Amino acid sequence: MRGETAGWVAVAAVVFAASIACAQAQEAPAAPSTLYLVRADHWSPSDEREYGRFIADIGESGCDTVDACLHDLRNPYRGTDPPGTVFASDCADFPYVLRFYFAWKRGLPFSYVSDVEPRGSGGDLRYDFVGNAVAGRVDVKGGVKSGYAILDEIRDAVSSASYRIHPDLEAPYEQDFYSPKISPKSIRPGTVIYDPNGHLAIVWRVEANGRIRYIDAHPDFTVTRGFYDLRFVRAYPGMGAGFKNWRPQRLIGATRLPDGSYAGGHIVLAANKDIPDFSTEQFYGNGLKPADDGDWDKATFTLNKELLDYYDFVRAEMAGGRLAFDPLSEVADMVDSNCSDLHYRVMAVDLAIQAGLNKLPEPDRLPPNIYGTEGDWETYSTPSRDARLKTAFKELRDDVVRFMAMYHSHDKKLSYRGKDLAADMLKVYERHAARCRVTYTRSDGSKVTPGYEDMRRRLFDMSFDPYQCAERRWGATSGEEFAPCPDNTLKTAWYEAERNLRNQIDRTYEVPMDFTLAELKTPGPGKGVPNPPDTDVIAYLTAQLRPADTAAETGF
Repeated sequence: MRGETAGWVAVAAVVFAASIACAQAQEAPAAPSTLYLVRADHWSPSDEREYGRFIADIGESGCDTVDACLHDLRNPYRGTDPPGTVFASDCADFPYVLRFYFAWKRGLPFSYVSDVEPRGSGGDLRYDFVGNAVAGRVDVKGGVKSGYAILDEIRDAVSSASYRIHPDLEAPYEQDFYSPKISPKSIRPGTVIYDPNGHLAIVWRVEANGRIRYIDAHPDFTVTRGFYDLRFVRAYPGMGAGFKNWRPQRLIGATRLPDGSYAGGHIVLAANKDIPDFSTEQFYGNGLKPADDGDWDKATFTLNKELLDYYDFVRAEMAGGRLAFDPLSEVADMVDSNCSDLHYRVMAVDLAIQAGLNKLPEPDRLPPNIYGTEGDWETYSTPSRDARLKTAFKELRDDVVRFMAMYHSHDKKLSYRGKDLAADMLKVYERHAARCRVTYTRSDGSKVTPGYEDMRRRLFDMSFDPYQCAERRWGATSGEEFAPCPDNTLKTAWYEAERNLRNQIDRTYEVPMDFTLAELKTPGPGKGVPNPPDTDVIAYLTAQLRPADTAAETGF
């Protein structure tokens, strides 16, 4: 979600103090070395390739905060930033921060959407069903301001609403992105992925098997990694969901100064018709285009005369036209990815604890919507992050079920040469799960280290509410592990009342949720679901084992 001004200034104390100090230093006239200068009138193919390498290196680095990413040794421009510079960004700002930072360091032109307006009835621009239109643009002028000051202005202007634009909409102004063809040449490091539930990510690697890996940032400025899957939903075209490439732009009418830089002029963005790989197939499919946008969900995706699910289609296209699954590698990768997400969650919960949110009383009401909000709740709560995590655990089990069905039907897309897929997947799952340990700090300062399966079993007990103790944030509800939790009776009541919301993996941004405790206790719209989905891979695979394998597993 967007780190609106309120969201990005509310952060852990050390980062906050450093950010303020940096901002205060920027109030003085910009030093010549920090000025944004334009030295080229467009981005060349070489610039775009270098930008892709820049993003790929950040993804490869393993950096876990926006600040760490831009200070990492893999950033070739890190030496140009003065000591003490602190970089901050949430998910919506992150693509813009990285794109402008690269443009600034290489002297490239930059223009961005500064304002959007709803095409529908209004409300929260980040979640409007019909989508938005660009209502204003800013061409960043060279030789006027420090690049750091411009980064601040971009962060203030951009939100996830900036991405929520129909792919065909080009008036009254062009949008910053275009919808690319689903192909390895078009979906590449630097491509942006928009989830209309309010999240943004950036592609940093595409693997040979078609899997797309991304990096993303969060309201607490942490950076995480994952791979493209059902967590990024398809939606009505007006919402602008899916893959986005930066629209080509050219500076015209500028004056070339003696030092080689450009002054003045204005930026013209390429129209859809002039972009060779512009395509709306991710919205309408590659078959007969639906007659109306309202029929977007009837789009069909076909490869080699075979009708595919959209996500399979994307993966097949990115693999060069061949869809193949190695079930053992898939299971290993998904367990490892889920483990990484659990570790990323440690950072998010720790920041809330460090900020002291757990020591504050629960507000009288939930926010208007727990998934799309602002202030402390946006920065320190985790309902959206947790929903994506739960979706990934569910998808792992669903994929295991799918691989078993493909195995039994002798599906040629399954790349497996063993004799007992259930047993082999179970071994891989248990081996990778055993490697995963998650350490968190309890309320008394002691550490506990649950394993992967411990975390999976308590997945829907993990509180997203930042006003609750660390033990509840990690799903401990009783016994020795829970004992240090200081939460009073009222906080306990809130925790119990939020159970159905924790069971829900679908993020419903359009539903009012500003319930009091008494209201939340009564089931109804916006209050979640009574039962969580099944995520138990071990139970499913154990049930699929042949009798001899079951005996070996149990020792009988």
